[in-house]
Amino acid sequence: MPEAFRYEELARHIEGLIEAGALGPGGRAPSLRQAGRQWRVSLTTALQAYRLLEDRGLIEARPKSGFYIARRPAALAAPAASRPPARPTPVSIPGVMLKLLEHASDPRLVPLGCAIPSAELLAASRLDRFLARAARTKGVDHNIYTEPKGHAPLRHELARRALRWGRILSAEDIAVTCGCTEALLLALKAVTRPGDTVAIESPTYFGFLQAFEALGLKAFELPTDAAEGVDLDALGAAINAGAIRACLFSSSFGNPLGGTMTEAKKQAVLDLLARHAVPLIEDDIYGDLHFGAERPRPFMALRPGADVLYCSSFSKTVAPGYRIGWIVPGRHMQRVLEHKFATTLAGPVLPQAAFAEFLASGGYDNHLRRMRRVFAETLDRMIRAIERHFPTGTRVARPEGGFVLWLELPPQVLTRALFDQALLRGICFAPGDVFSATDRYGHCLRLSGGYGWSPQIEQGLETLGEMVTALAG
Repeated sequence: MPEAFRYEELARHIEGLIEAGALGPGGRAPSLRQAGRQWRVSLTTALQAYRLLEDRGLIEARPKSGFYIARRPAALAAPAASRPPARPTPVSIPGVMLKLLEHASDPRLVPLGCAIPSAELLAASRLDRFLARAARTKGVDHNIYTEPKGHAPLRHELARRALRWGRILSAEDIAVTCGCTEALLLALKAVTRPGDTVAIESPTYFGFLQAFEALGLKAFELPTDAAEGVDLDALGAAINAGAIRACLFSSSFGNPLGGTMTEAKKQAVLDLLARHAVPLIEDDIYGDLHFGAERPRPFMALRPGADVLYCSSFSKTVAPGYRIGWIVPGRHMQRVLEHKFATTLAGPVLPQAAFAEFLASGGYDNHLRRMRRVFAETLDRMIRAIERHFPTGTRVARPEGGFVLWLELPPQVLTRALFDQALLRGICFAPGDVFSATDRYGHCLRLSGGYGWSPQIEQGLETLGEMVTALAG
């Protein structure tokens, strides 16, 4: 073939690798020199091929970094904005939730159920070494009750991390908790009483609903868009009606929709809540798993004086088993500490000391970069598989962070029944109705990409798509 056409041949070859998944979205493409050596072409020919691939939207050049495989727009539409009933609702968690949690840890099932990263991706071995060293060198010192706020060096490291997204904190502003779940429970106890109503996104994380049920709270589910977040007009109407005692929102890549409000919309939410003296409980557990260049700023960083109780943890990024979470409750610190003292008194010191050393070492940021690449590629591949194998009418969210996908299926597909059938085929997922207190989303489901991409995940999605297609008729 003449040299003038070698670049087209090379471009077609690389395009085939992209389509086959050998070169994954967001990953680095071979350098021009590598391409020249591997396919025995000149640098000029390789550059022509890469420019052709750029024109086709298959790769993108990043200054001083090289070429990367582009993330192409998905063919499927995004889920429609939700329309829950505009009223407070008592919360009662369905029994299928316990069944889901039971099956989520079954290694025989395709792990598309609970939003938990695999142990291999978490790679907590380095953290374990810090734990072993802390036990060996200071085991006696750490075998004590710490103050209710938690281990001071860990709180200092958490305050340092908050500087990265624009919030100045001291160690005294932070209390360490047993995961994000305890942080959220403490926040709810601090600003509500049994019978109060809390505004939430819809659909929402079922763990929030479990907390509401345990505390005797009602849920006011707000219309929510997978990309833009809650409907401000609906929130304002609910507050003006006197129905809302507090709000509980996810600030970035919320579970299950995966959406993130713009900073302008977050500011508008804070303005509205400030006018009516309504506190905001913020869940930011997925914030560090952003796919873009910059971490989205949480509500707490946008207005330091706002009545925001910030909650997060390392359970989705490093070590769910260590149960290291934290809360920045602002003016509610005293009540938070009173409730913590009455329930857990204090958290274990040894894992907190290990985490403080781990954060100080800089290992967390290197680990996060790897996690983001894996999850971005996994979700992109999952969406492509859904496009291939699920029926017409399927909609899927496109989160810019985290590792969960929300699917809206044709209305005749009831995912509670599908869940039981899928278990028999060796597949676990989360049926949509567990993400609402209002008996909604029966034709939706959530998939987890926490185990990365593998032939097992690909086969599981293909089988699940076949089952959905059969039910859709």
